[in-house]
Amino acid sequence: MLPEELRSFQGIGQFGPAYQRMLEADSHAPGSVDRALLERMIRLCPETADFLYERHTPTAVSYERGSRPELERIVAPWPAAGGDAETLVAEVARFCSRLGRGADNDDLDALIVGGTEEEIIRRGFDWCTDVARVGCILCQVAGLPARLVMLANTDRPYWGHVIIEAHRDGAWGAVDTSTCVVYRDAGGRPATTWQLMNDPALIETCGKGKCYSNAGQFRAACIVNYFAADRDRYDFATSGVNDYYRSILEQSSRGWPGGLRWLHGEDR
Repeated sequence: MLPEELRSFQGIGQFGPAYQRMLEADSHAPGSVDRALLERMIRLCPETADFLYERHTPTAVSYERGSRPELERIVAPWPAAGGDAETLVAEVARFCSRLGRGADNDDLDALIVGGTEEEIIRRGFDWCTDVARVGCILCQVAGLPARLVMLANTDRPYWGHVIIEAHRDGAWGAVDTSTCVVYRDAGGRPATTWQLMNDPALIETCGKGKCYSNAGQFRAACIVNYFAADRDRYDFATSGVNDYYRSILEQSSRGWPGGLRWLHGEDR
């Protein structure tokens, strides 16, 4: 439970008013799991860091074997979490980063977002929110604690991203399930999102120039718990890309003529 003194650090507005308006216009269906998680995310900052890394997320997985057979078949060939956890994390990242291969993500009329993790895997999609959710649950099915991390470069419009943190070797470690980057410290141990925010050189070193692996992307971060055992608590409705996000994606595909900017007055 979030302590009363930290409640002001929770909610959809943690990245500022412009990003709040953007997130409120998200293409995921109203009331869906992805919208619910945005409302529950907690800002990672000096006031919350100790709580988030010491008390917020259980480091024992409560997944019930047999409840997600389709996902269990995927993780079955991978190492057990109690054995080579680093190889397991690498397998999860590799699998998730390939989800969008072969999918026609340029056809905005055909794009579907949201749904269960199984549905996301079947259709193949590279929307970072959906991909990170898949990675988070695959880790848990394989026996590894994991949670979601929302990132935002609050100095730039529409510059959000979603990754995960997976717990192994006694520590949380950031993993970008979209780009297959597993972040580690100088000694090779898992690097937390908080470490990356405070030591930007690690971001560049681990990411080696990959998209999203830059200090700006880690300018602000929020963490939210998402457990496989809580599946019945959520609505997994799917939806298409709404007009708001369509306008952003269309400008992006054109290379942002006139420069990257807020298109709908979100910053006013």
